[in-house]
Amino acid sequence: MKTSRFALAVCLLFPALAFAHIGQGDIGGGLVAGFKHPILGLDHVIAMVAVGLWGAQLGRPAIWVLPVTFPLVMAFGGILGGLGLPLPGVEIAIALSAVALGLMVAFAARPPLWLAGILVAFFAIFHGHAHGAELPDTANAISYAVGFVVATGLLHALGILIGVAQRWRGGAYALRGGGAVIALGGLFFLASHFSILPGLDA
Repeated sequence: MKTSRFALAVCLLFPALAFAHIGQGDIGGGLVAGFKHPILGLDHVIAMVAVGLWGAQLGRPAIWVLPVTFPLVMAFGGILGGLGLPLPGVEIAIALSAVALGLMVAFAARPPLWLAGILVAFFAIFHGHAHGAELPDTANAISYAVGFVVATGLLHALGILIGVAQRWRGGAYALRGGGAVIALGGLFFLASHFSILPGLDA
């Protein structure tokens, strides 16, 4: 328990410290903007909820390892985006994250914890980059980072809360069905991104 609390504390402090040199701005507005960015993007929402769902399916220690790993690594991606460093295929990777994580839930996949952590961490970089790249010019970078990390944590918590349903047989099937819906949502976003590429317009 002490380890998980420490990891969560690091998760919350790391982006704030790392973004500190990017610039100053409106603290309150930055916090609100950062908080709103994940929850107003449905592609972000379904992927982040899927992390919580999958963690709940896997049980301890994954139920806290995955939801801590995601925002911690996401903060690193946020730094890259905030500094304007390029990362190819961000939006496509975000859509793929919903597909992959949704399928993990749909099939109740149980890979080794280290492999699950790597999968979650890989996609977290792209989510974080998208958040960091959208840092408003007038926003305080520290509060913005705290905002999107907190929002992400709440979405993970929502997934874990919903994941309690797996204790019952019907709930476990419903959970897997929800994973399938998330994967389909990811495919929808993936198709929408490809449709705007040159030469692929309908």
